Amino acid sequence: MTEEAKEREPQPHPAVSVTGPGEGEVIVLGTTRMRVLEDGSHTGHRLAITESVLAPHTQGPPQHRHSRHDEGFYVLSGTVRFTVGDEEYDATTGTLVMVPPGTPHTFANPTDRPAVMLSTFTPDLYVQYFRDLQRALADGRPPTPSAPLDAMSRYATEPAADHA
Repeated sequence: MTEEAKEREPQPHPAVSVTGPGEGEVIVLGTTRMRVLEDGSHTGHRLAITESVLAPHTQGPPQHRHSRHDEGFYVLSGTVRFTVGDEEYDATTGTLVMVPPGTPHTFANPTDRPAVMLSTFTPDLYVQYFRDLQRALADGRPPTPSAPLDAMSRYATEPAADHA
């Protein structure tokens, strides 16, 4: 077949990705259960999406900044407290919080009920951070304060020391 004929042939479309209820990689980080709905492998690494269930009174990560990705949080149920610099926001069901690169932030569930949120990462860089952190916590010992920070540093993320 000539090159010209190959170019006229219909080109295959990228495969559609479907992650059904109960499917997807599960990552457990302390009292947070995360389900990876898209790890970037079907989006050319432009986007990753996770669903996280934060148990009551879950403390989030130390306040931090990402230098290479945006992070979005859509609260599906419950209340999630976002700390952005020196400001706190209680995001309830139906709230979207978008965090651009360079913005110090963290989140927690300060309530007596579970909270569920959908998170986006553009590009997908940060999903591997969660995998690495789960491995670091897998030996059953309590995590050292530096464990999340060590993992963050590998993914263009640093603690927001000025907002600790």
